[in-house]
Amino acid sequence: MATTATLFNYSFTFTPPAPKPGVPPTLKKIVIVGGGSAGWMTALILGNALLKSGVEITVLESPTVGIIGVGEGSTPWLRGFFDSLGIAESEWMPPCHATYKCGITFDGWSTKPGFEHYFHPFASMLDNLTMTQFVHNAHARIAGADLPAHPNRFFISAHLAERRLAPKPAYQFPFDVWYGYHFDAVLLGEFLHQKAVERGVRYQRGHIVDVQLDEQGDIASVRTQEGESIAADFFVDCTGFAALLIGKALNTPFVSFAENLFNDAAVAMPTPIGDTIPPQTVSTAMRHGWKWEIPLTNRYGNGYVYSSSFCSADEAERELRERLGLLDSDTPARHLKMRIGRVTKHWNRNCLAVGLSQGFIEPLEATALLFIQRTAMNFVEYVEKGEMDEAAQAQFNQRINDHFEGTRDYIVTHYKTNTRGDTDYWRANAANMNLSDELKRLFMIWLSGKPIAPEIDRQAIGRGYPVFSWYCILAGMGIFPEPQDLRAATASEARYSLDEIDNLLRRSAMNFRDHREVLADIPSPRVDKALQIYFW
Repeated sequence: MATTATLFNYSFTFTPPAPKPGVPPTLKKIVIVGGGSAGWMTALILGNALLKSGVEITVLESPTVGIIGVGEGSTPWLRGFFDSLGIAESEWMPPCHATYKCGITFDGWSTKPGFEHYFHPFASMLDNLTMTQFVHNAHARIAGADLPAHPNRFFISAHLAERRLAPKPAYQFPFDVWYGYHFDAVLLGEFLHQKAVERGVRYQRGHIVDVQLDEQGDIASVRTQEGESIAADFFVDCTGFAALLIGKALNTPFVSFAENLFNDAAVAMPTPIGDTIPPQTVSTAMRHGWKWEIPLTNRYGNGYVYSSSFCSADEAERELRERLGLLDSDTPARHLKMRIGRVTKHWNRNCLAVGLSQGFIEPLEATALLFIQRTAMNFVEYVEKGEMDEAAQAQFNQRINDHFEGTRDYIVTHYKTNTRGDTDYWRANAANMNLSDELKRLFMIWLSGKPIAPEIDRQAIGRGYPVFSWYCILAGMGIFPEPQDLRAATASEARYSLDEIDNLLRRSAMNFRDHREVLADIPSPRVDKALQIYFW
């Protein structure tokens, strides 16, 4: 009902907004099948939104299925996840051996002089003062001008990573810096488990042996090895690559990305951490894939992601051990197989797939937790609006699929633009023409010297990575004319002073402290191992 009020002879009419439809009354119980990072992140996101509406949320976790536990990096979205739940860094980082992450260095992917490595930075407010210069120089270099256009020169995050400074500025520094984290994935899952149960999520142990469908084809219940039948109004599939609900029970089609991305296996092992802790992931090109190096407070996590079509598991392990200096070491190695692609419907009937069950794009840009977070948050958005019909599902699935496609295209770009050529693996990646039409069009626009921002904004490709990241990868891989074909820049082209940018970033970096020093200042909780309770 509209309300009219008079103030100083002026009449104002206020019409209150229509009440939100709210959570459908038919949604009373949700069962999340599977724990780990996917299950417990989803439980916290759904619980934060729906428990107050009386929705019962239970995580059903198998006592016999292990956790993969090697996805140890994140994007800045994880920071938003913890902030939204009111969980301070001092509460979760120490027990998970977590460190800060300014971005990712890609080493050896390009052989072009001056572009043998580049840093993919996470954005910051300070970048608004240097992005224009970077984009201008990149376009001028495409046009043949001999101007510096390497992204490492222009952004504060690259300077922090190089100097091993934490992305936590002094209070008086007025520019925030986005950052992600590195962490022990198993410990993170355990921490999220604890927090979810504290906040009202129910926990039950049980190994799924059967899924019962009703007459309409929805999931009615799941049956455990222990003989219990568990019914719910809605189910979330967090069973990993097994995809017990979304795949095996509902037969949701799977779209493979094998023609776009060749890697399907990995081998991982730890090494000791040194006196300093770099605030970055390092991705180093290997003979048949790439090696990750992730710093935690207590160790490095290392792994080799490769294609089994070009390299055996034994060959990959030997190459990784040789690179790490562990050929004669008894350090155990973990071997993993990956299914690269996505389901066609992440939300199918009364089931939502989250995590590896919905799909996976290899870990090059550490997007696994981001997909979990976005999928769960988008689902909550529809539920809170009371939209759970087929139209809502179709819209939701298109949104998530666009995110998958855009992210896939960004990661494909790393491989397509490589110039190594030293093995069949790298030559096949460079020659691979299984590219989306959107990616082909983006490459053409870049090579023509035109701005790529309008195309990225127009396409689904922009839902994976922003314009900022696309400029960094294309410039960072050296997608410019050959050095001998460059000419002297005109006065108009050389309008920006690189000395001024260097001075700005060098002096700005003085407001940040050593990474290990900052981590040491985070108060660590005391842990009672018997009770697994954290005290301050």
